[in-house]
Formats: sequence, C-alpha cells, structure tokens
Amino acid sequence: MKIGPDGLLAQARYIASTNCDERPPGAAITLLVLHSISLPPGQYGGDAIERLFTNRLDPAAHPYFRDIATLRLSSHFLVRRDGELLQFVPVQQRAWHAGASCWRGRSRCNDFSVGVELEGVEESAFEDIQYARLNELLRALRGSLPLSDVAAHSDVAPDRKTDPGAHFDWARLLADLAR
Repeated sequence: MKIGPDGLLAQARYIASTNCDERPPGAAITLLVLHSISLPPGQYGGDAIERLFTNRLDPAAHPYFRDIATLRLSSHFLVRRDGELLQFVPVQQRAWHAGASCWRGRSRCNDFSVGVELEGVEESAFEDIQYARLNELLRALRGSLPLSDVAAHSDVAPDRKTDPGAHFDWARLLADLAR
C-alpha cells in the first residue's frame, strides 16, 4: 500500500467528504488518532457511517440518528469489520475527527493528525482482519508522512471520549508494527 501524491490510498474505496479543510501552513502530520464507531451503536455494516461523514444521514432512519444527523465530522479512513478500507479525506487535508483535543502539549490535534476509525464499539473486541488492515495502513502512512505517534481518541480528548476502548489490543498493534 502506498499513499499517492493526491493524498489518496489506491487500495481504499474513496468517498469524498466535505467535512474537511486545509491544514495550517507547515503543519507536519505526526500523529494518528484511532477511533471506533458503529451506526447505530452496536450494529455493523450498512452505509450509515458513510452517510454521517458525507452529511447525508437521514435523521428519521433510526432514533439515534436524530441527535447526530446535523454533526459535521469526518475521518481520513474507516476500517470495516470485514477489513474493507474506506477513505473520506486526502491525508494532506484536515479531517474533522478529534474535536477539542490535545496531545503532548499541542492542542487542535486535527491540525497535525490523521484520523482512523475502526468499525466497532468500545465494549467488544475488534476483528483480526481489522488489525491486519490497520497495520498495513499504518505502514503506508509511515512511508509517506512523518508519523511518530499513535494515540486513542480517549488519549487526546480524555474528558470527552473513551474510544476505541479497553478491548482494543494495543500490545498486538505494537507487536505487529515491530515486525
């Protein structure tokens, strides 16, 4: 896998989100923020996540959607339960994924990070194929960007977020990356 000059990964299905903008001039992309999401919560598959990130979520389609349909957010990538990889924002642009956040004394993590969503919930384990795909994605990103850190959404926004949750296997990710 390799990130192209357009900031896109050829192996990912690209679905353009307008929930992004330009990064500050000179911002080096040094952080990957790992998230988890499922819509509705605890349900996998379908296109609700894609619809949320592209401002097309129907608030009448599920009671949970009424509260989130007007949110304007995105992520660079989504790793589905079956390992499918989707991209919503080119890596050189700023996706709106971390919100109010801070990492190692730097605020506004969206300015210097790539956001990766794993389809899942904080209360259950992720799939083997998701770890494999995440590892491939991280290697591709590290080959194109000066990434030096990987953090959970809960690490950069501890007062607001708890994802990807206690069931994410950090030791496994680090061991895989060390190979």
